[in-house]
Amino acid sequence: MTRENNQATVNTSLTYRDAGVDIDAGDELVERIKPAAKRTLRPEVLGGIGGFGALFEISRKYKNPVLVSGTDGVGTKLKLAFEWNRHDTIGQDLVAMSVNDILVQGAEPLFFLDYFACGKLHVETAAKVVEGIAKGCELAGCALIGGETAEMPGMYPVGEYDLAGFAVGAVEKSDIIDGSRIAPGDVVLGLASSGAHSNGYSLIRKILALNNTDTSKPFGAGGQGGGALGTLADAIIAPTRIYVKPLLALMQALPVKGLAHITGGGLTENIPRILPRGMVAVIEKDSWTLPPLFQWLQREGNVADVEMHRVFNCGIGMIVVVAAEHAGSAMELLGAAGEQVTAIGRIESGHPGQPQTVIV
Repeated sequence: MTRENNQATVNTSLTYRDAGVDIDAGDELVERIKPAAKRTLRPEVLGGIGGFGALFEISRKYKNPVLVSGTDGVGTKLKLAFEWNRHDTIGQDLVAMSVNDILVQGAEPLFFLDYFACGKLHVETAAKVVEGIAKGCELAGCALIGGETAEMPGMYPVGEYDLAGFAVGAVEKSDIIDGSRIAPGDVVLGLASSGAHSNGYSLIRKILALNNTDTSKPFGAGGQGGGALGTLADAIIAPTRIYVKPLLALMQALPVKGLAHITGGGLTENIPRILPRGMVAVIEKDSWTLPPLFQWLQREGNVADVEMHRVFNCGIGMIVVVAAEHAGSAMELLGAAGEQVTAIGRIESGHPGQPQTVIV
C-alpha cells in the first residue's frame, strides 16, 4: 500500500453502515412492527416494545401457578420460504411450534419473544415475518412482548435469515397434564393438521429436487387436513395449525388425560412421550384419510409407511387422550370450535419390549 492510500484510509471516517449494519433500518423495522405487537397485548403486559426487558405480571386467577416454557424454530421450511419468496406465514409456524408444545402440559401461553437474525436487514421481508408472528400470537391468545433483530454481515447468505421463538405459559399446579392418569380403555383422538406443519422439510425438499417438481401447478383439494390449497407450493408452505384456544376450552369442560403435539418424530415417537410405562397406544391407520399432500409425498418419494409415520404428522397434528365416557363430548366440543377430530385409536396394556405406539 502506498503512503497516499494508507493516509486516505486513516482519514476516512467509518460508520456501522460501512461495516454492513444499518441501525436506521432496524429502527424502521421496530416502528413497522409496533402496531402488530400491540394487537397481541394482554392486560398482564407492563410496558411496551423497546425496553431492555419485557415485563409480564402473572394473573391473580392462578392460585399456585407453574410456569411452562418452550423454544423452537421452523427448520428447513425456511429454505422454501427463501426460494419461493413466501415470508408472510413462516412467523405463524414459529409461534405454533412453541405454543403447541407448552399447551400439551395444560399451560395457557402468556407471552412470546422472537429472534430474527440476518446478514443484511430487509425491512419489508422482516416486517412480513413479524406480522406472521403477531398473527400466530393472536391465534394463541398470547402477547408478543419483545424479541431481538440481529443484523450480522457475513453470517448468512444474501436474502436469508434465521428464526427462533420462545413461549412462556402458566398452568395451575393441580391441573398439569402429564399423562400419568392414562389407562387402558382410554380413547385417542386425533386433531387434523393443516399440512406438514414445520417438520420433515429436509425430506420434502429432497422429494421436490429429485422430481424437479413444478410447485406452481394446481393441487387437489379434499381429505382430512387437505382443504382447498391452490398450488402444490401453497400446500407445502401452509402454516402450522395452532390448537391453543379449542384445547384450553376443552380442558375447562372435561378431564383431559394426555396431549401430544405431533412434530419431529411423527406419530410413532411423540405419543410415547406422554404414556405411562406399560401403556400402548394402538392407532388405526384407516380411521382417517391420509391428506393429499402426504399421499403426494409418499408416492413421489416412494416413502415407506413406517418412515411416513416417524417423519410426518400424516394429517394428525395433535393427539388428545380422554376416558371413553368423555370421548363423544370431547369430539362434539372440538368440532364446534372448528377442529376436525377423529377417534383414531385406544390405549391398551402392553408387554415388555413392545413399542408404545402401534399403528395397525
